[in-house]
Amino acid sequence: MRKILNLIGPGLASVSLALCAFSQATPSRAAGPDLEARIAALEAQVQQLKTELAEQRATAAPAPAVSATSAPVVAGTAVDSRPPLTWFGYGELNYSRPSDEPSQTTFDLSRFVIGMGYRFDDRTRLVSEVEIEHAVSSESDPGEVEVEQAYIERELNADWRAQLGLFLIPSGLINENHEPTRYYGVFRNFVETEIIPTTWREGGVGLQLETANGWRWNAGLTTGFDLSKWDPTSTEGLESPLGSIHQELALARAADLSAFVAANYTGVSGLRVGGSIFSGDAAQGQPGFSGNQVTLWEGHVRWQNPAWALTALYASGHISATAAVNQNYSDQYAAPTLVPEDFYGWYLEAAWRGLVGRTWPLVPFLRYERFNTASSYARLPSGITPEASPAQTAVTGGVQYEFAPGVILKANYVDFTNGSAGDRFDLGLGYEF
Repeated sequence: MRKILNLIGPGLASVSLALCAFSQATPSRAAGPDLEARIAALEAQVQQLKTELAEQRATAAPAPAVSATSAPVVAGTAVDSRPPLTWFGYGELNYSRPSDEPSQTTFDLSRFVIGMGYRFDDRTRLVSEVEIEHAVSSESDPGEVEVEQAYIERELNADWRAQLGLFLIPSGLINENHEPTRYYGVFRNFVETEIIPTTWREGGVGLQLETANGWRWNAGLTTGFDLSKWDPTSTEGLESPLGSIHQELALARAADLSAFVAANYTGVSGLRVGGSIFSGDAAQGQPGFSGNQVTLWEGHVRWQNPAWALTALYASGHISATAAVNQNYSDQYAAPTLVPEDFYGWYLEAAWRGLVGRTWPLVPFLRYERFNTASSYARLPSGITPEASPAQTAVTGGVQYEFAPGVILKANYVDFTNGSAGDRFDLGLGYEF
């Protein structure tokens, strides 16, 4: 079609110029009937060419735009209009003032996260996140630089997906949805921080099935925990037993792998109910460790309507064969922090969303938590088994306000019912894009 237009256009211009020149060179039409007939014939040809040219232009399709990033189109395949490269991220700025020790007040850029996704084709993509914690990372500063996710996802068909690389474990409600705009409170709740490790990720392979009736199933084979990372000279293990032996795919020991299964149902509007289990040997073939199976399971339910969001979650963990490990620590150290055998936690949460969509969409919330990071210990032969730690109860109440899409301001107060040591007032600013 373009060739036709290219041929017709110059021809029409040439005829027009010739006619004009001929007309100008002819003083009058009185030169004879033959001349008048020739002029009339030429005028008719010009008009016919103009008509044909207009018809060709009306039916001609515009040429496709050429993009530097466009992949060649294969005959018989659909064109994916999604951009191949995408950017996303989130961040948190937090102020925290302890009630008993106001001198320990802190103001912190807790997290700054940049994520990049790249779509290789319509079925294969890369997902990656890099996180900077506490603004500055150096030998003398508290900050860290971490890769939170880095995996390849392949869509096997309309229902099945496979993941290979470093990805978040589908445990609880927050681990996969840990951006500050997706949970209530300035900080993530204690149960999904100390019992379920926060931003818990492992390296391996995972499968995901999403059905038309609202079920999502996850299963995978991954790296696991390393009990040899336990530090008996620190209290870190009592703050989060599994968080202290989490490997994060940093030269992770993989002599023993772990497996997980998770299920979530969202087939009823506003409802999410599900659970997960993760289990694997944490001995990793290290001297002094044997048969240290780590198992963590949880169940959760969330119901949300235009006015209310109600949540409940329970999590429980177990580490087997800890008696020999603790006996060894007791022989080496005067007052070691011993490895617990069991730990658990649960919470109930309610948020009133009745003002969402109005001029001041404030969302007040209240959360009740009870958790114990060392609810029992394996019996030691020497009779020096430590007493189980008392369970902690925390009540968190606050309010949040999303003053722009993806930007949220939060405030809350945390009250520990069995002591005031952890009581604090928090302010937070979070964003997600």
